[in-house]
Amino acid sequence: MEATLRWVLVTAIAPVAWGTNYYVTHAYLPAGTPLYGAAIRALPAGLLLLAVRRRRPHGSWWWKAAVLGVLNTGGFFALVYVAAQLLPTSTASTIMAASPVAMMLIAWALVAERPRPLPLLGAVAGIGGVCLMLLTGTGSVDLRGVLASAAALLMSSLGYILTKRWGAGTDVLASTSWQLIAGGLLLLFLAAVVEGGPPALDGPAVLGFGYVTVVATALAFAAWFAGLRHLPAATVGLVGLLNPVTGVLLGTVLAGEPLTLRQICGLVLVLAGILLGRPSARRRAAESRRTGAGASRSDHAGLAGSGTRATDPAP
Repeated sequence: MEATLRWVLVTAIAPVAWGTNYYVTHAYLPAGTPLYGAAIRALPAGLLLLAVRRRRPHGSWWWKAAVLGVLNTGGFFALVYVAAQLLPTSTASTIMAASPVAMMLIAWALVAERPRPLPLLGAVAGIGGVCLMLLTGTGSVDLRGVLASAAALLMSSLGYILTKRWGAGTDVLASTSWQLIAGGLLLLFLAAVVEGGPPALDGPAVLGFGYVTVVATALAFAAWFAGLRHLPAATVGLVGLLNPVTGVLLGTVLAGEPLTLRQICGLVLVLAGILLGRPSARRRAAESRRTGAGASRSDHAGLAGSGTRATDPAP
């Protein structure tokens, strides 16, 4: 149980950091260049993690890194950047709150994690809590932003489950760096073709990109993928609901926005949903045995094959 709680807390680093990303993007980063914005976020973060863990892809991980780079970073970052520019933070966060359900369904199909009653109930409670916190029914909504958020939700949910399926026996920091670099290089090429020259950055924008790169990307994705390695996808998805919680608390602390009774009730519902999604000790033990067996098979396959393994340092 202590190990489960530890990994839940590690995973929570990601949504808390991402909860600050909408605010930083909307307040400090340049609008109108979503591809460059995403590339400047992803590529330096990947290079930073690669410097920490100097390991290169091997075998199928060359194309797997490319696929995950598009799903988890390249396409996802661009869509989130567009959504942050077109939608209020509350609306974008509310749409993304459906991520736990999407992850549960995709995990059922790809990694045979059958949705269980308590995590499903937790997802319903969590989504309801997000709606209580954020939806006011006022103001217009840009359909382009809604579509961008929905596409980002589906793309990332698929990418996260594929990362869980493919990641056994591979170093988390190394595989995260490969994804970020692959996605960043794709974004940089597309940005040059579609948007022309890079945007001019003032001091606040440089600091904003520095924060987004190091904290909301490198650290956050490493924590998120580590959580996917050790926890059921349903649990990880529910922990992700801390994203909008962070946004609400950030508005209260930094912008002096009042914390209403309705928002407090929403916060309680979200936290209750996360607690409902925590795996039982028996389920956690079974998950550990499956993960260990998968890692063992991966290690044996790596020893039997030829070429550089993912755990070998790059020359």
